[in-house]
Amino acid sequence: MHATNPPLVLIFGPFDPSGSGSLPADAVTLATLGCHALSVLTAVQVHDTAGIESIEPLLPEIIDDQARCMLEDMSVQAFKVGPLYTTEAVSVLAQIAADYSHVPLVLQLTAPPAESLLEDWDAEDVHMAICELLLPQTKVVVADHMLIERMQSQGLLAGARSGSPAKALLDFGAEWVLSTGVALRPGQQGHVLQGQRQETSNWPWDAPVARAADADGPLACAITAQLARGIPVVQAVDAAIALAGPLSRRVFQPGMGQRIINRCAS
Repeated sequence: MHATNPPLVLIFGPFDPSGSGSLPADAVTLATLGCHALSVLTAVQVHDTAGIESIEPLLPEIIDDQARCMLEDMSVQAFKVGPLYTTEAVSVLAQIAADYSHVPLVLQLTAPPAESLLEDWDAEDVHMAICELLLPQTKVVVADHMLIERMQSQGLLAGARSGSPAKALLDFGAEWVLSTGVALRPGQQGHVLQGQRQETSNWPWDAPVARAADADGPLACAITAQLARGIPVVQAVDAAIALAGPLSRRVFQPGMGQRIINRCAS
């Protein structure tokens, strides 16, 4: 790779035509952060700023063909994974990650969609596939702490040894877990990074006045961009928080629904 070439990041995620999150929002964010994004489509959404109306997952063979076609052509420095809707898609992605185990993978956990949006949708099966197949291949998990607490209360992290939800994700094999929006002490929130060797780091965080769709998306992308440059995890998260904080606060409301992060603003 020439010194002038940007790092290559391969994104796995659904296509959100509103630009609220996932593709193409992640690609725009990574470009803003100095990376070139390659994309593997995992599903197509009918989606506006008010929410998702339907989701059509792609066949696992198509997901696999998209990824391997690019990976055989280009040297990718990092993977960024968003929502996955079928156990077959999780299985395919886990095998790709295993075959390219030298490439760091950032998994952004998101809230499951309403069951009415997908035929034969089984949240428990998909989450268990993520825990058992994908987490052992994951360098950093990024997740809102309320989401993983809710997952644990619903039994979706069953089988882990540890009591706390973040440590449960580590038990399943993730190297690091970044929990966002954690109450550090009364009146102060922050992001908490925990590692397999009981490492813990935290950063203060001020919640934005107006919460936007995919609030953790820029942070997950920024971490991926830093890892793509070969920066160690703790330093990568530290730099990513500094980069993503101002970006996440630039929001606008193009429609009648949620606010959207202005990912391309300078």
